[in-house]
Amino acid sequence: MRLSTRNQLTGTVVEVTLGSVMATVKVRLDGGEQVVTASITKEAVAELGLAEGTPATVLVKSTEVMLGVE
Repeated sequence: MRLSTRNQLTGTVVEVTLGSVMATVKVRLDGGEQVVTASITKEAVAELGLAEGTPATVLVKSTEVMLGVE
C-alpha cells in the first residue's frame, strides 16, 4: 500500500488500553525510547489485531504543528 502521508514512524506496540468505545495505543518508535500515543476506536484495535509486541507504523497527518520550550 502506498500512502500520501509523509510522516511515517515505525515502531512496536507497547501498551493497549481499551475503553468502552475508544482505546489508547502506545507505540515505542524504532531506534529509541520515544513513545507515541494514538487514540483510536476499540473496533479498530480489534480489526488491526493490535496487541503488545505488534509491529506498527504511526502515520501523522496534521494541518497544525506546535512547539514548546522552557
